[in-house]
Amino acid sequence: MSDAHEVQEEWSQMVEQMNDAVADSLEQNMKSQAAFVESWAEAVEDSVPEEDAMAEGFQGYNRAYEVWMDAAEQMFERTTDAAQGEEVDAAEYRDIWLQSANEAFKEVMSTGAFAAANGQLVERMMEMRREADDVSQETIAQLGFPTRDDVDEVGERLVELERRQHAVEQKLDRVLEHLEE
Repeated sequence: MSDAHEVQEEWSQMVEQMNDAVADSLEQNMKSQAAFVESWAEAVEDSVPEEDAMAEGFQGYNRAYEVWMDAAEQMFERTTDAAQGEEVDAAEYRDIWLQSANEAFKEVMSTGAFAAANGQLVERMMEMRREADDVSQETIAQLGFPTRDDVDEVGERLVELERRQHAVEQKLDRVLEHLEE
């Protein structure tokens, strides 16, 4: 009777661990999906793409969602296999999520809406950089130091002087050749 009780106890512990693993997997799935949706929303939040681009963006999100659901199904199947006594390596769970994350992000990142949002983000960043450069150049000028424009102008003048010097040297060489003849 004691052996049956121990087997029952071990079985209960294993089922409890499997239930915890499934619950953790589902919780991780929901957190991953929420983070994914949040990232996607942030990427397109300030832009209002054309209707076609928006539709394509939603289709990309739907395909990504399907990838996540497939991953959740695979996790459930592997957990069921483990509960039935099959040896399941924990790395399989990690691999399922990593592969699913890659596929889901690829689905969204390949859309025109995502590309448009990234283009707008890069444009805003470049604009901010130009503004910061302008402020720093003004500050440098107010401190009495040469600005980038000043250095560029000096560089252009040096190049022009070198060009003229070279032309004068060529003319001088021709004059010397005529004198030697």
